[in-house]
Amino acid sequence: MIVVTGAAGFIASVVAGRLNQENYNDLILVDDFSRKDRERNYINLKYNKLINRNDFFDWFDKNYSQVEFVIHLGARTDTTEFDDNVFEKLNINYTKNMWTRCAKYGIGLVYASSAATYGAGELGYVDDESIIPNLKPLNPYGRSKNEFDKWALNQEQKPYFWAGLKFFNVYGPNEWHKGRMASVILHSYNKIKSQGYMELFKSHKEGIADGHQSRDFVYVKDLAEVIVFLMKTRKNSGIYNVGTGKARTFLDLCKATFKSMGVKEDIRFIDTPLDIRDKYQYFTQADMSKLRSIGYNRPFTELEDGVEDYVKNYLMK
Repeated sequence: MIVVTGAAGFIASVVAGRLNQENYNDLILVDDFSRKDRERNYINLKYNKLINRNDFFDWFDKNYSQVEFVIHLGARTDTTEFDDNVFEKLNINYTKNMWTRCAKYGIGLVYASSAATYGAGELGYVDDESIIPNLKPLNPYGRSKNEFDKWALNQEQKPYFWAGLKFFNVYGPNEWHKGRMASVILHSYNKIKSQGYMELFKSHKEGIADGHQSRDFVYVKDLAEVIVFLMKTRKNSGIYNVGTGKARTFLDLCKATFKSMGVKEDIRFIDTPLDIRDKYQYFTQADMSKLRSIGYNRPFTELEDGVEDYVKNYLMK
């Protein structure tokens, strides 16, 4: 059995689908399955059992001998949520319980960290574990992920194999339910389809033009490939960046969306909302040398190719 948490959500549902493609069908899917509107993310998956996240550890303690690997992607991911208690419960303590059991039961573990741990990028975007105690995330979500990374590195008892993955800006199918936290591609598609134009945030930073704020946009299918690779190799434990290694502007992303939709470009600029303006990242770019050094040699999807696949094969259908 392979456990996948967060399975009703965006990334985990895509990962579970990729596991099915590899003929891993004995999956234990864990999440809060009370939201029926998210059924479409897992209804067509092949799996053994659905377990509510609040009931999972009781099940795990009784059935751990049947579990081969845990892919823990369930978390609160809202960067505009400022209640630290929410993140303490769902992101830190829940993951500690998962880690402790995997270490005790001899089960490999992949868990989701985040590029949000890098804050404004004062120390760069290198997945050097020695700098993790000095990182300064900009919001409670990023802090929760960094606090767990620090805790994990300090543990004497570790799973025989473990990997914490710092996901950069992920986009792709199955994110439709994420609301404000969905990728700019999904927002662009919906806005262009309904109104014929797209709005991007103005730059409030000297030297950066409107629309030239940049991110390392990574296609969710590429994340799934990385996770499958780590699950199969199970060596070189540690914390790894998962991005493309290439920053691209929001303007590039928006232009690619218009092109994939076959619609004439009409891009307008609005002020960045005040509630996120002082915590807004203007640049992220993953240093991917660490993952490459352990043998991951698959190319990452170019932004235009990923947007085209997402728009034409998922959103437009």
